[in-house]
Formats: sequence, C-alpha cells, structure tokens
Amino acid sequence: MDKKLLDILACPVCKGPLLYKKDSDELICKLDRLAYPVRDDIPVMLEDEARQLPAEEDV
Repeated sequence: MDKKLLDILACPVCKGPLLYKKDSDELICKLDRLAYPVRDDIPVMLEDEARQLPAEEDV
C-alpha cells in the first residue's frame, strides 16, 4: 500500500485514520472496528463491503 495514499484515506464512517494490515490485505479502522478490503491494489471504501472485526481480534 502506497504510504501517500494511506495518508489521505479515511474511514468513510467516522472519518478517522486507517491502518493497513498486509497479511489480510485490509484497511482497518480501530474506532469502528471495521476492515475494508483491498482488491487488486484498490481500497474498497464502502461500508457495505467492510467486515466487522470481532472483539477478540487484535487490531
């Protein structure tokens, strides 16, 4: 994930910062506990496409 792109992307729900997890190829919002997929190097920033992170999953 390009660092410049990551710096300008924000969670579409809370407008908070996102964290890139390379192993799962997802952008993580810690505040909302949502994981947005990255497909073919393109972040899918749709709330409907986001995965809710379970409480026991480490962020």
